[in-house]
Amino acid sequence: MRFSYLLLLAGLCAGVSPARAASDPVTGTPARAIPTVRRHLIYFTNKTGTPFSLSQPGAFLSARALQRRTRQGIALKPRDLPVNPAYVAQVKAVAGTRLWYTSRWFNAAIVSCDSTTLAQIRTLSCVQGAQTLNRGQGGPRQPEKEPVAPAERPSSAPADYGIAYNQAQMIGAVTMHNANFRGEGMQIAVFDAGFPSVNQMAVFAPLLQEQRLISTFNVVDKNTDVFQRNDHGTLCLSTLAGNQPGVFIGTAPKASYRLFITEDIGSEHPVEEANWLVAAEYADSAGVDVISSSLGYSTFDVPSANYTYADMNGRTAISTRAATVAARVGMLVVNSAGNEGNSAWRYITAPADADSILTVGAVTAQRNHAAFSSYGPSADGRIKPNVVAQGQQAALVYPTGPGYGSGTSFSCPIMAGMATAFWQSSPTLGVQQVIQFLQRSGSLAANPNNTLGYGIPNFVTAYNLANPSTPLAAASALPAAEALAVYPNPSREEALFLHLSPAFRGTPLRVRLFDARGTLVRELQLAPAGAAEVRLPALPLAKGIYTCLVSSGKAQQTVRLVKL
Repeated sequence: MRFSYLLLLAGLCAGVSPARAASDPVTGTPARAIPTVRRHLIYFTNKTGTPFSLSQPGAFLSARALQRRTRQGIALKPRDLPVNPAYVAQVKAVAGTRLWYTSRWFNAAIVSCDSTTLAQIRTLSCVQGAQTLNRGQGGPRQPEKEPVAPAERPSSAPADYGIAYNQAQMIGAVTMHNANFRGEGMQIAVFDAGFPSVNQMAVFAPLLQEQRLISTFNVVDKNTDVFQRNDHGTLCLSTLAGNQPGVFIGTAPKASYRLFITEDIGSEHPVEEANWLVAAEYADSAGVDVISSSLGYSTFDVPSANYTYADMNGRTAISTRAATVAARVGMLVVNSAGNEGNSAWRYITAPADADSILTVGAVTAQRNHAAFSSYGPSADGRIKPNVVAQGQQAALVYPTGPGYGSGTSFSCPIMAGMATAFWQSSPTLGVQQVIQFLQRSGSLAANPNNTLGYGIPNFVTAYNLANPSTPLAAASALPAAEALAVYPNPSREEALFLHLSPAFRGTPLRVRLFDARGTLVRELQLAPAGAAEVRLPALPLAKGIYTCLVSSGKAQQTVRLVKL
């Protein structure tokens, strides 16, 4: 995978070299070479004779998975049936074979074995073919570099969101949260390279305390330990599930989550796409609603496995085929477009080329195309990306605290959280209707292109399109420039500024600060100001959370301030 993340400081792992024939130290005679063991995708001929039945789906799909299908009118098909256990047993019986996983959708098994054993497996009558998933030496992957760009001062924001306000407000997520759609009752699966410190960070405390982290699965190592490896997953998850008022709020702070490690950053082979497939089938069977995947594939450690742009046609790459089936069974797949906009490749990477999924590109805080964000179309001419969200200088929470990062890796989960809560607000929609309404709400809906797709979606617009008889008022969906705010926030400084909405400009203001116990700690009288920015007198405040009440002759509003 080429991370859709541009500030990656990857832990580099040495690849495993093919075994070489050593010489006897006395005679000099070459010793027998140790066969190289690789992973392979073994395709079966059919599902004939399987003990599983579409009339008894509870044997392989959860009640929640079945409810998702029923709600969207999706019929069960033979692809939903598990592989024939008898076929799996035949493969396992070949000496030297280790079974890793099976795939319902591909009617296949993932095994590891050497080439001699693979040849034996190919002779089985139940086997249709095989695809090798990793070859040669897996060299360490060099981290991608962030494109050079001037530092941006984050937009002023209501204190609850901290530095995450602009990216949430841009797509209408603040209004969405105020309308009580925060992802409650929805399940999101996050596929990534690791989630270190998630079980220790304050921003995720509600997720753990409220038992909304439902499951974890490390597909790479075949265990449940995901709080390890690369922190790319931690950063992506923060934009979704972060919930620390006064510091950071993600776009789906009340959803439930299932975390998957599918990516091994130590090397790059198609086996990671097979891991994506395994995770998607797990998510399907568990009843997940939305998959957020900030992953992309185009080139590999062995050039012969590389894709070409012509392969970005929605039906070639393993991960693309898996994402397409995931959409067909009723899950909303949200995938990053990729960071190839400045590279020779330029275009989207797999599985962003899949049809029926929501591919997300990146814009700046000023709503302009981020230069690194991959371009469309797909090789067969479909508009990609579908939509965009902030990805340059996006707000994140690192294990060490809040910060910024750039990449479509972050615009993807920011958008996935909004899409999840939008679906929560309109639960009778099918997954393709969700995508259509989000596209129709986009800033370029009337004239989409292959740079920004349908543009920046907006929750209120999408909601009103989906619910014309009960529309939400758009008045509360003020852009950042029209919102009352105090900044910097959180603040370590005594100097503070007020960003005044139009209702507070040109009139005397009374500003009162209350501590967390409701005690008035400071009161200010401000002369009328026609400008939007007002510098407050130095305020020597103790650490804590404060409520700032701003009053004019006709309006009154509160915002929160966090003093660090």
